Amino acid sequence: MKHTIAVLVNNKPGVLAKVAGLFARRGYNIDSLAVNATVDGNYPDPAGDKYSRMTLVVDDEGDPGIMDQIEKQLDKLVDVVHLSDHTQTQVVRRELALIKIRATPEQRSEVFTVCQIFRALIVDIGEGVIMVEVGGAPEKVDAMVEVLRPYGILELVRTGRVVLVRGQRMT
Repeated sequence: MKHTIAVLVNNKPGVLAKVAGLFARRGYNIDSLAVNATVDGNYPDPAGDKYSRMTLVVDDEGDPGIMDQIEKQLDKLVDVVHLSDHTQTQVVRRELALIKIRATPEQRSEVFTVCQIFRALIVDIGEGVIMVEVGGAPEKVDAMVEVLRPYGILELVRTGRVVLVRGQRMT
């Protein structure tokens, strides 16, 4: 099962390396990672640069005990302010992908139609190639990749997943 963990950390150099090192030392893979400076209402910071939020997606490899170990180890890190597993929480999840595909002039209208259906954007057109930007729920991005695969994906880059809890509760 894939778990989505939000970790509020002090915004300092080396914190990402410590978190990644924790996973590497234990042989756990991070499937998705997004990190950025953030503001958090539970931990007031008028300047808005004191904290960063890490959103990690991790597979428990069929052993739910792994997640308990990961959370306990993360919680021990000095720079971790707060963490929560949002696997069973109602959240808004989003990702972004840029996908460069082969497309002949004759195929362009097909690609435009697909983009309209997915509410994706054509961000660049070159000789024999089209670059598409798609954002939304991870399942939507996955579906767009699969629909474009027959055209021939030349390059694909994807952001890490980001989440925010729905309603008043803080992430």
